[in-house]
Amino acid sequence: VLMLTTFDVDDYVYEALRVGASGFLLKDAPPADLIAAVRVVAAGDALLAPSVTRRLIADFAAQRPAGATRTGQALRLNGLTPRESEVLELIARGLSNQEIAGRLVLAEQTVKTHIGRVLAKLDLRDRAQAVIFAYESGLVTPGDAGA
Repeated sequence: VLMLTTFDVDDYVYEALRVGASGFLLKDAPPADLIAAVRVVAAGDALLAPSVTRRLIADFAAQRPAGATRTGQALRLNGLTPRESEVLELIARGLSNQEIAGRLVLAEQTVKTHIGRVLAKLDLRDRAQAVIFAYESGLVTPGDAGA
């Protein structure tokens, strides 16, 4: 989806991106830019109007120092498959391999394989580090009742 609007308002940009738009251009963009934007989005890439990009970068840079560690860890989480993320969350909630296997309807050996991959991908030594990582990255928060 390529959103084309007359309103250069950050809230519109954020909401469009949140609901899945891959592009955001202003209606005053030159026709050649509009054609190029349609091609970019159709090819599966993303495109934002230059003025929007500048503001998004400025917003991101302003927020970066406060959450740099959490952001870095959250980016590392992106390297996990959805199943691996699910296993990590259940480890952080204190479930044993057998309990995780029962919850996810998997063989216990499959759970062990997922745990090994999680530890390797996140460069962690053991389950204790995995639990700490899950909380520090925001995957699990204290008081969540998901177990």
